[in-house]
Amino acid sequence: MLSSTATTELDPFSPRTLALLDRAAAFCTTRASRLTETRRLVLGLILESRKPAGAYDILDHLRQYQRNAAPPTVYRALDFLLAQGLIHRIERMSAFIGCAHRLDCHHGNGCGHRAQFLICSGCGAVSEVEDSEISHAITSASRKIGFKPQQSTIEIEGICASCQQADST
Repeated sequence: MLSSTATTELDPFSPRTLALLDRAAAFCTTRASRLTETRRLVLGLILESRKPAGAYDILDHLRQYQRNAAPPTVYRALDFLLAQGLIHRIERMSAFIGCAHRLDCHHGNGCGHRAQFLICSGCGAVSEVEDSEISHAITSASRKIGFKPQQSTIEIEGICASCQQADST
């Protein structure tokens, strides 16, 4: 379930999320694409969520702002946001999380953002890390067989520190 830190319907997102949305809109403009109102709302809902958000959770919340929103509306927005590199899909959970890497990246359009996700099987929390040693290992192993990686995502399931601490008490 999405949980938002927003307090009003007119301004549904936190100042941090609003700033990221403005940066995302500017980023899309530089790529000759557009962060439409629906795409912006979907991205904002994902950024505000404390856990990865499933498409139907997003749809339920989107209907607060667009009563006639339907599944294809959400899936089209998610496809766009994935293509722009503004969100990640967590395959194991069939859910999405925001990613500001593309907004801060200075590697150019060919950036091979190699994210690793630590997924807690206890509480469902997901942490994104980008460990350069793991990225170098992938690049090295790929070169040995003549493969050029463009993007990689690694999902690691385990127990987060909070759940470990709760289990030990």
